[in-house]
Amino acid sequence: REMDAAGLTLKLLLVGDSAVGKSSLLLRFTGGAFEPCQKPTVGVDFKVKKMLVAGRAVQLAIWDTAGQERFRTLTPSYYRGAQGIVLVYDVTRKDTFTGLESWLNELEIYTTKNNSVKMLVGNKTDKPDREVERREGLQFARKRSLLFIETSAKTQDGVQHAFEELVIKILQTPGLWDKSANKRGVQLMESSAQQDKSLCGAYCPLS
Repeated sequence: REMDAAGLTLKLLLVGDSAVGKSSLLLRFTGGAFEPCQKPTVGVDFKVKKMLVAGRAVQLAIWDTAGQERFRTLTPSYYRGAQGIVLVYDVTRKDTFTGLESWLNELEIYTTKNNSVKMLVGNKTDKPDREVERREGLQFARKRSLLFIETSAKTQDGVQHAFEELVIKILQTPGLWDKSANKRGVQLMESSAQQDKSLCGAYCPLS
């Protein structure tokens, strides 16, 4: 199938407490780099990344929000129109995991698309002093119908995969991006169902 020349632009948002590695994940995904001494994001950072998913050209506009309390007032306007939201916590800091509830509450209040795809990401799996077990993350995600994956921005583990899965899920929800989807019915990629079965080691879909 020919690539859609015009492509499709999707708005993604990274949210979560301060210092969980949101900026590092974004830098690793968009630039293939890792900076051990990343400075905290002030307000909001923004990056664009083009990728090919299921034979379709997609441009991702990714907003990286600051986790600190004093910048929280900035974030509501950035939620608007987001098709995909990545909730990040640090597997070595339990408080960043328990803080997820308040982020989810914020999403409920501010997101304009109620069918936006949400993914839970447990970051910093390269570190030995883990405080949140994988099964805890998985249980939390299942209970709230979130996609789930663990990553390490440092080693690159799971990073590309996380964004790909998120985009695939958005593409499977035509109401999020295709104004004419309701009129003509959209064909979904049949390969993703088979993919899900083989990927459950790293990523567990919620059917």
